[in-house]
Amino acid sequence: MGRLISLLILVIDILAIVDVVRSNKSNNKKALWVVLIVLLPIVGPILYYIIEKK
Repeated sequence: MGRLISLLILVIDILAIVDVVRSNKSNNKKALWVVLIVLLPIVGPILYYIIEKK
């Protein structure tokens, strides 16, 4: 069960990073969001989708 949750978190992180890279934001904002998503794998994507994808 733990592996499934880890895999799900990894997939969500990858999808969020791809979404960040494809966005129209400046490179500084993109880099900041990617770092946050990598350092905070559960909270990072949640924050990104709440704050940036209104």
